[in-house]
Amino acid sequence: MQAWTHPACLLHDTGPGHAERPERLRAVLDALHAAFPALQWHEAPRATRGQLLRVHTPELLSTVLDTNPTQRVHLDADTVLSPASAEAALRAAGAAVAATDAVLHGQADRAFCAVRPPGHHATGDVAMGFCLFNSAAVAAAHAIAHGNLERVAVIDFDVHHGNGTQAIFEHDPRVLYLSSHQSPLYPDSGYVEERGEGNIFNAPLQPGAGSDAFRAAWRERLLPALEDFRPQLVIVSAGFDAHWRDPLAQLQLQADDYAWVTLELAKVAGRHAGGRMVSMLEGGYDLQALAECSVAHVAALSGLEPA
Repeated sequence: MQAWTHPACLLHDTGPGHAERPERLRAVLDALHAAFPALQWHEAPRATRGQLLRVHTPELLSTVLDTNPTQRVHLDADTVLSPASAEAALRAAGAAVAATDAVLHGQADRAFCAVRPPGHHATGDVAMGFCLFNSAAVAAAHAIAHGNLERVAVIDFDVHHGNGTQAIFEHDPRVLYLSSHQSPLYPDSGYVEERGEGNIFNAPLQPGAGSDAFRAAWRERLLPALEDFRPQLVIVSAGFDAHWRDPLAQLQLQADDYAWVTLELAKVAGRHAGGRMVSMLEGGYDLQALAECSVAHVAALSGLEPA
């Protein structure tokens, strides 16, 4: 098990009162260092433009990388570009690529990327929903191009639907996208009838839904689809904002639910992917819940017992 991060991810400045703030990543890093003192940490490299261009347009790269703002600039009401944001986005996507390479080359069977900004709302050409580059999508495309894989699954249990990941891959049957999320909620996508080329499976959950509904959605709809796909690599968009403490949504999950779904995903990865999994931090906006859920997720991912 490897873990990837970079100090630059703490410098992405979203401004006072913004939910996606540096303290989120500090809470995750502090919790993981305390719980798993033997965890092997690596410094994320920058993603290359070529790696990003597999899923993003040159125009989006120019917006994020070449604007060079001297102060905070709002790309939309929620999505901010600060002087340090380009470096943070490059390191977040670079962590995804490096972790994928480590897993594909046998240096680790599992990896967790503790990075920000998150990525799963970024489409091929639009940065949105706190997200600049779609790191999970960059990792999936890299695994197909560089690892010669034919079946990569992207699993998303963030409380918000990963509209960007779905849009990027909905016509690419080499990538399976599975998502559980609250609906209705931003970004108002992820309906059951959205199927892509038969490679998209969404499980919307009503506000107030808790463990039973979440586990049923995975047990009855999403995990069987993953099993049928027989993934060669499992990439996880690990958002922890479906926790009951989270201020931006109304699902009622607990840390145990994230441990459960991670173990279930690991079983499928063990059967079809040689156990290979790469997990990316996405949302989660209550610091206590984020810390607890990150520890539960990494414990299940790694098989390590928290200290």
